[in-house]
Amino acid sequence: MSVFETIKSRRSIGKMTERRPTRSQIERILEAATHAPNHHKVEPWKFFVLAGRARAELGTIMASSLAKRLGAATNDKTRALLNKEQNKLLRSPVVLAVAAEQSHQPNVLSIENIEAVAAAVQNMLLTAEEMGLAAMWRTGDGAYDPQVKQWLGLAPEDHIVAFVYLGFPSIPKLERHPTPYEEKTTWLGWEE
Repeated sequence: MSVFETIKSRRSIGKMTERRPTRSQIERILEAATHAPNHHKVEPWKFFVLAGRARAELGTIMASSLAKRLGAATNDKTRALLNKEQNKLLRSPVVLAVAAEQSHQPNVLSIENIEAVAAAVQNMLLTAEEMGLAAMWRTGDGAYDPQVKQWLGLAPEDHIVAFVYLGFPSIPKLERHPTPYEEKTTWLGWEE
């Protein structure tokens, strides 16, 4: 499949089997990420491969943090929210947390590192697609949570750019028809 065909066929698939991708498959995905363009060649990405109990441990941190944000109110709705937060990382057999480390070089902008890591995540998604894996890019409150960053060993100024849920699909791919590029494009200074 060409890169263009892979791009067009890629879909986020949130329902996965319990079968875990192999370590070599995950390593290939991580290697693809490291070939993303990045400003000043600082390679700002940092990867965390969460499987087994690590997903539940991080889920506990995420639920605890959400409980603090919700306050003392405990009712059925609150308990359901906390349960969902606790278990969300268990929706796939592997979760790749992908972060952008803050550079301390004066000519490197934080936003450029975040953009570079986003490009790395896209490389990861396309490689997963090429291998027939299911992948879904998520963020949510956990990506901005200081406790989550601390649990991962990140500095407060670092940014979690993605939680990539990774596994094997348990549902078929949905069709997608994006808005045609013509509706989103303005040509300036172009002459035929």
